[in-house]
Amino acid sequence: MQPLVSRARAKINLTLRVTGRRPDGFHDLESLVAFAGAGDLVSLDADAPPGLSVSGPTAAAAGPAGDNLVLRAAHAFLIEMPQGRAGHFHLLKRLPVAAGLGGGSADAAAALRLLGRLNGLDADDPRLIAAARATGSDVPVCLASRARLMTGVGDLLGPPLPLPLLPAVLVNCRVAVPTAAVFGALGLARGATLPGPAHPDPLPLERAALEQAIESVPNDLEPPAIRVAPAIADAMALIGAAPEARLVRMSGSGATVFALTDDCRAAAALAKRIRAARPLWWVRPTVLR
Repeated sequence: MQPLVSRARAKINLTLRVTGRRPDGFHDLESLVAFAGAGDLVSLDADAPPGLSVSGPTAAAAGPAGDNLVLRAAHAFLIEMPQGRAGHFHLLKRLPVAAGLGGGSADAAAALRLLGRLNGLDADDPRLIAAARATGSDVPVCLASRARLMTGVGDLLGPPLPLPLLPAVLVNCRVAVPTAAVFGALGLARGATLPGPAHPDPLPLERAALEQAIESVPNDLEPPAIRVAPAIADAMALIGAAPEARLVRMSGSGATVFALTDDCRAAAALAKRIRAARPLWWVRPTVLR
């Protein structure tokens, strides 16, 4: 049979509140997430021996194949479905690594979707969801890749939200930012809370009101991420000075930042300007949906 293929779309944190730190050391979050057109590509050859190969422009930064979340997801799936079929995965790695885009989680979720298709499972089969939770905290929200509010440690998902299309530009200054270092710089003690604005309830779905709501709820990881990687502030300043940028923010724990624009033409113009100014940066015009 022909290999099965699935896109692994980048996850964008439009907002990211860190509401506190649990006694077990994990952080509680509230985040409005959306998914970009940009992403990796995962394929599954059921006729080949189990394993993983990786290629693409950012493959070298993805680390050893044995540590990849794709194989961890496949292992978790086979625990849930011991008689299930698997095969050889190939990951075409396009997204920057340790970039606040949930790339590894998106890759793992794509692998689970492919295993579900191969084994005739519905997209919401409890075994796929259980495997996603066992693989990593961002994998469940990437499984359906639908915009929604994510809470807890990423394990509690609100209903899908019909957000308007949001043209945007994604920019990564080629600095890898380990998530653990950013949470360490945040410096919350176990059991501590972090006060801040709440998401509107219900969340407005008209574009202008939605952008105002996004602007009113920050990414609490932005300041500590900038302390870890000051280049993030340089990227935000460069993008924020552009006339096309409506709202500029960092995604996840960094270092990728995004700018919302009026339309796709404005996103393309902004991306072209940033590429000319910083030719070594990773820059992608896209649509968040």
